[in-house]
Amino acid sequence: MCGIVGYVGPKPVVPVIMEGLRRLEYRGYDSAGIALADGYGDLSVYRAPGKLRNLEALVAGMPLTGSYGLGHTRWATHGRPTEGNAHPHRDCSGSLVVVHNGIVENYLTLKRDLQDKEHIFVTETDTEIIAHLIEQEFLDADDVPGSSAPLPLEEAVRRAVRKLKGAFAIGVLSAHDPGKLVAARNGPPAVIGFGNGEYFLASDIPGILHHTRNIAFLQDGDVAVLTPAGVQFSDFEGNALSRPPQYVSWDAAQAEKEGYPHFMLKEIYEQPRAVRDTIRGRLSMTTGQVSLPDLKLSEEELLKIQRVVIASCGTSWHASLVAKFMIERLARLPVEVDYASEFRYRKPILGKTDLGILVSQSGETADTLAAQAEMIAHAMPTLAVCNVIGSAIPRRALGSISTNAGPEIGVASTKAFTAQLAALFLFSVYLAQIRNTLSSEECYRLLSALGELPNQIDAVLRSAAPVCERLAKEFYGAEDSLFLGRGIHYPIALEGALKLKEISYIHAEGYPAGEMKHGPNALIDETLPVVCVATKDPNDPESVLKYEKTLSNIQEVTARNGRVIAVACENDQEISRLVEHVIFIPSTVEALLPILEVVPLQLFAYYIAVERGCDVDQPRNLAKSVTVE
Repeated sequence: MCGIVGYVGPKPVVPVIMEGLRRLEYRGYDSAGIALADGYGDLSVYRAPGKLRNLEALVAGMPLTGSYGLGHTRWATHGRPTEGNAHPHRDCSGSLVVVHNGIVENYLTLKRDLQDKEHIFVTETDTEIIAHLIEQEFLDADDVPGSSAPLPLEEAVRRAVRKLKGAFAIGVLSAHDPGKLVAARNGPPAVIGFGNGEYFLASDIPGILHHTRNIAFLQDGDVAVLTPAGVQFSDFEGNALSRPPQYVSWDAAQAEKEGYPHFMLKEIYEQPRAVRDTIRGRLSMTTGQVSLPDLKLSEEELLKIQRVVIASCGTSWHASLVAKFMIERLARLPVEVDYASEFRYRKPILGKTDLGILVSQSGETADTLAAQAEMIAHAMPTLAVCNVIGSAIPRRALGSISTNAGPEIGVASTKAFTAQLAALFLFSVYLAQIRNTLSSEECYRLLSALGELPNQIDAVLRSAAPVCERLAKEFYGAEDSLFLGRGIHYPIALEGALKLKEISYIHAEGYPAGEMKHGPNALIDETLPVVCVATKDPNDPESVLKYEKTLSNIQEVTARNGRVIAVACENDQEISRLVEHVIFIPSTVEALLPILEVVPLQLFAYYIAVERGCDVDQPRNLAKSVTVE
């Protein structure tokens, strides 16, 4: 989850690294540090606890120099967020530094072995072990009789990482071998940027996108050596590899706030564009057909599928729950949805006639990668729904559907979620067309509704924002809240509750509306805000029935003096008479209503967090990409 930036090139090093860290601070903000080196072996390190601005204040005015360097923003796993535990970490001699994203699972065993060799440790972190381990490789090489040539840094790194167990992406500098920046990956993401006579290392694309769009993605077991002459790739054994750069089409300006007070608000307002980019080129209103060229599964192969198994985490899990309703309703295939963090531990029953779908914004989520590995081990074809082309999950999948949402910086996911829903809806219709479970007229109606969706999201943003801002001023003092939904709308209740708890720190719970009598009614009193998703597709009898049942649940709440905020479709006069507050959205087909419903819930959470003075983009104890278990 941590942010890593490295640079080798002619520009002043400190501004390049600091700016990159600023763009990656969403990955970790417990502490920050920078290491600077020159071509003569001098190495200096500066670190500060807290957010990046503390490091910037520390080095402000210092005459910092260097021809290459490494920076890091930390999300704490082992050790408190103190200056001593901040990266980069040194070895005993102080001539080698390491930055690290991930967890070394066998660090205690390695630490004891190194202490037996008189290494002295000064931090609580697992990362410090890596620095000492590499140092020991240099010492062991010097002790080999007849050895005269110094051990290259990359070879010392390769020998050291072969002893590590766990997940890691590291960057290393050493005075023993000046002029080199070495990176290695096993699990968490790491990318290499190719500029004009300059080279970059980062843990995520936005950290270097303002310098280059030519990006190479390190794969597990890769080592990269960055020098002024270029980049060389090898595996952990030293065998040469080819990792040609890919062109990343994201606009660097997309990763800037563009006048918005927070990235989250900017990304909420980017949702019409994100959904439009996700569906662009994938549906034809002339033929009424969906086209998914990167699926890599033939119609014959898809017809053999008897079950869909989806694994994901967090907000992506909520998107997966919506997809279950979409696929089962439209394509008539059974769907199971699992938390990726639980998937492999329950010994799932899987087979070749199952299709595995992995949903992930970053494409690097550790638990989702582990679930994918379990599926592949059972010979299942896997499909990735992902926002980052070239990341680990789509690389390992048979096929993929890119969400094309662009970089998402706010820790609380917004536009990635709605883009995932749009992509999963396309896949559901595609499956239905292959399986002949929908008529051509039904498909055309669904795709027409999808085409209208970006404009409808824009309309929701215009109408709901002032309402949500006003509601936030009324409800920001609440310490608990309840979100209710029924059927396909229940996952949106879960997502609304998650957004509120993530960024405002208010305890919030999502619940199926039909389960109110089985416990949650006991929570209701005059202080409890209850957000009810109560929308309907008037042309769908099942949707209307669910809506009517939800109205009954709302009356259960109002009868107990609960304060109801309803999300309902325009011109719904009945619900206006029942509840205290209503946020209206346009009506559309049942399967697409979740995309419209979630937008006001995002805005509601955002404005409440602002009223409470919370750090919206960087909520406490959370990071954007969860690249460790």
